[in-house]
Parts: sequence; structure tokens; C-alpha cells
Amino acid sequence: MEFTDTDFVQALAHATPASLAETQISPSGLGIHFPLLDADLYLPALLEGFLGSQRWVASSNGKKGGQARSSAKSTAARENGKLGGRPRKARPAEEPVD
Repeated sequence: MEFTDTDFVQALAHATPASLAETQISPSGLGIHFPLLDADLYLPALLEGFLGSQRWVASSNGKKGGQARSSAKSTAARENGKLGGRPRKARPAEEPVD
């Protein structure tokens, strides 16, 4: 599958090169208007979906991996369940009462 730049922006998903040819920059410089499509993009909001801290990106990617379904993942989960499941976290030692 080949992606173009417009595949990542819902408002431009079905845009043609001709409809993208005419653009206007907002007075603040933070927006782009496509008159032929009657579409507006606010650049900070657009970038918020793509950019973030390393922790945020890692978390986002981890969620996607955790949602994946495959026969190998199902088999591994069943086998792990037979072994007693995920190990419990160690509890912190209790402090002595005086």
C-alpha cells in the first residue's frame, strides 16, 4: 500500500492535486485553508496527533501492540495461563510497629 501526504489528514483524504493547488494561509500563520475543498487545517492540532514525548509515543505504540490479535498471541496467553498466569508483584516489606 502506498501512502500520500493526504492519507494522514482526514479532510484531505479524497483530495486531488488540482483541489490542493489553491491554498490560503491564515493571518496568524497557524492555519491553512483549502477553498476548493472548503477545508481548514489548524497546524498545532494536526501536529499534536503525530508528535509527542518519547514516553507518549512508546505508550501509544504499546497500546497498538497490546490490541493485536494473532493465533501465536492467543496460544502464548493460554500457555501462560496454564503456568499460573502473570506473576504477582512483590509487596513492599511492612515496617515493624513500635
